[in-house]
Amino acid sequence: MKTAKKRALEKKGYTVGSVEQFLGLSKEESQIIEMKLALAKGITNYRKRKKLTQVQLAGIVGSSQSRIAKIEKGDPSVSLDLMVKTLLSMGAKRKTLAKLIAA
Repeated sequence: MKTAKKRALEKKGYTVGSVEQFLGLSKEESQIIEMKLALAKGITNYRKRKKLTQVQLAGIVGSSQSRIAKIEKGDPSVSLDLMVKTLLSMGAKRKTLAKLIAA
């Protein structure tokens, strides 16, 4: 956020801070959320590159289309294990997972 905009908001009585501060997240919790979002985006991109529908991917993973949609949105109910399993089920290598998490 630009400094001038931040000052203007603070002058009006708003508190400007990070998402972590607003939600009261620890650094570790914030990093987990970032990893899940990176994996979710990676799953969507990898699925599209493989020209798979969510229904087809659900069949591969042994899940439902609605669960795949939740995985791709980074829903809080989705575990990191399931996200990793989904990528591996599509043929992703560990190196690919490492790149997604590191990004």
